[in-house]
Amino acid sequence: MSRSVLFSAAAAAALCVALPAQATAQHEGEVSEVVVTAAPYAVSLDSATTSVAIVQREQLDTAPVGGLGDVLSGMPGVRSTFFGPGASRPVIRGLAGPRVLVLSNGLGQVDASALSPDHAVATDPQEAERIEVLRGPSALAYGGSAIGGIVNVIDERIPTARHDRLEGRLLASASSVDDGRSYSAAFRAGLGPLVASLDGLHRTSEDYEVPTHPESRRLMEADGEEWPGPVASKVENTATELTSFGGGLSLVGERGHLGVSVKRTETTYGVPGHAHHHEHEDEEHEEEGHDEEEAGVAIELEQTRYDLRGEYRMALGPFERARFAAGYADYTHVELEDGAPATRFFSEGWEARLELVQPDRGGWQGALGVQALSRDFDAQGEEALVPATTTREWGVFTLQRLDRDGWGLEGGLRLDQRSLESAAGERDFTNVSGSLAAFVRPGEGWFLSLSGSRTSRAPAQEELFANGPHPATRGFEIGDPDLDREVSYSLDATVHYGSDRWTTDLHLFGVRYDGFIELAPTGEEDEESELPIFRYVQTDATFYGAEAEAAFRLWRDGERSFTLEGAADYVRGDTDLGPPARMPPWSATVRGVFRAGWWDGRIEVRRVGEQSRVAEFELPTEGYTVLNATLTFRPLPDRNLKLFIDGRNLTDVEAREHASFLKDLAPLPGRNVRVGVAYRF
Repeated sequence: MSRSVLFSAAAAAALCVALPAQATAQHEGEVSEVVVTAAPYAVSLDSATTSVAIVQREQLDTAPVGGLGDVLSGMPGVRSTFFGPGASRPVIRGLAGPRVLVLSNGLGQVDASALSPDHAVATDPQEAERIEVLRGPSALAYGGSAIGGIVNVIDERIPTARHDRLEGRLLASASSVDDGRSYSAAFRAGLGPLVASLDGLHRTSEDYEVPTHPESRRLMEADGEEWPGPVASKVENTATELTSFGGGLSLVGERGHLGVSVKRTETTYGVPGHAHHHEHEDEEHEEEGHDEEEAGVAIELEQTRYDLRGEYRMALGPFERARFAAGYADYTHVELEDGAPATRFFSEGWEARLELVQPDRGGWQGALGVQALSRDFDAQGEEALVPATTTREWGVFTLQRLDRDGWGLEGGLRLDQRSLESAAGERDFTNVSGSLAAFVRPGEGWFLSLSGSRTSRAPAQEELFANGPHPATRGFEIGDPDLDREVSYSLDATVHYGSDRWTTDLHLFGVRYDGFIELAPTGEEDEESELPIFRYVQTDATFYGAEAEAAFRLWRDGERSFTLEGAADYVRGDTDLGPPARMPPWSATVRGVFRAGWWDGRIEVRRVGEQSRVAEFELPTEGYTVLNATLTFRPLPDRNLKLFIDGRNLTDVEAREHASFLKDLAPLPGRNVRVGVAYRF
């Protein structure tokens, strides 16, 4: 889909949509916080049958500056693939990569972040107005790639309502652990039905500090080396620089809206630990004065993205409105070795969705949708482990919900057809997925649900066609072009409770996988790269666990209040080959939140358990406890100006993310104090 096609479609559709009218809200009626990603129709957060979390703009202001995985890590069921500050993706219930779908306003990223943990997501969290996280294989509207969960980054680059005056937000902050600086801004203004937006983001950081030697004691002892001890140092080659800017134009009328947007992302970041297998030189070479240590590897990433999105309210048979979206992106990143270009990755493609939404008829809501995408991927260079591949997919789905106040049912069905073509082979997959849930409200504030689903996922291109060295994961990876689809059968139990003082959210889940695709060691070594050989194989697997959150307000006096909050999670995985690699350990968090109108304070203690149940060739990870605290001040009467100071890991402990390939080479940052100012007008 070319740029001209997108803009031509926008011009044509504008004739149908935009007429002078008063502004309309995105969702009609009085509804508590709505989960946009769950379905095309309104589903409130306290009535969701699956595990959902929402991060609002207010929280993003004081959230850690970093990749998407780092910002979300710590909420129940979510961890990070942490590959240094430049690259991170979410890990949901122990699953990552192609099993976790990262979206931008409901459409795919069209990047290479799912291919390797050292590849950054092409959307930064600070672009968002909100981020929605759906945990578990529950979002049939998005296909089998959401078998583990969905993260949807939602911005307001395409306005959906009129703005009669200039509105916007500003944010600036500085951090101590990495000498970081971050600046972002977003503006919206309208002239009648025409509304424009403009936003930008820039952040930089240097190598970050840690309270210990970057390499873990276990790794160095396994290599026969002496550990230097907990000596404060820096993790080399972790500097980052990111610039992102974009704008949109929308036509808003009484029957809906239609808008277009463009965004440009440019980032350069270091990749720590990339050349670890070259770092330790034998004594003979040291005596001869040779230094064969490979220079640090950096990645230069660029993406230009165009989007078209709108909604049209109508009366067409059983439907009351149509929502449509299309996006095109051109992505490239270059891995630099000693400053010179080495491997290059290219991804170009488009994705489009159309959703027809039924009106609410006595508590019955529903939608019918279609989706299509086409993506061309290519890699050139020494580390081009996947051949050029074209992926095409189309899907059709329906979601239905009956809510009778005291009880209800919810279900969905989706059919997908995906084809992958490369020089290594061609494969076609037909996937059928479905879900069914029942819920009751036995008393005021209570919501109980039980849901089951069958989700089918086609193998990703790397799982089918990989054949080459992958230093980021320290292995020579070999795909299997004969892999079958991966099918999961899941059961989720949900308990919501809310009252004037109490809120509780509990989820129990179990998932059975037929044909679970795993990257397994062979015990062999590639002669040329000297890397151990790993093959993608299929086994059966079982995952189960729990997530819990609770809050209790101890007292309130006017604007002042004090609330105790807690959260915990646990996940365990088993396959026919043993424990899956990089399974997150349990975690528990306790925090106290004081609100006093013009200022807020929060103190938090988070405990992450040790992980000794590991896969073959994987080292255990020690548990850790971190202390975090935040103070926020709103000195102006309108409370629109916010000054904050945020402290992370205040006791400066060694913390390693077990879900990261770099856990034994790059611990999480040490003590960090971040100060900032935010203004909304």
